[in-house]
Amino acid sequence: MSSTIRAYLLIETQAGESNTVLETLKSLQQTVQVDRVTGPYDLICIIEADNLEEVGQIVREKIHTTPGVSRTMSCIRFK
Repeated sequence: MSSTIRAYLLIETQAGESNTVLETLKSLQQTVQVDRVTGPYDLICIIEADNLEEVGQIVREKIHTTPGVSRTMSCIRFK
């Protein structure tokens, strides 16, 4: 039986870049939802993956490399 890992990524963007980052994240295959939020972070992105290693790879290779992303915080939920 395989389980799915859901990650809630709190994302801080560079000034004026949140719309571009939001659209880029929406296009990722693993993205469940992306929303604008207020507070210390600009966006929250929910992704799903088969394992924790895959979550890390998505964050490192797809999220952190997105132009306009300043930093992230990941919160993981195991289903």
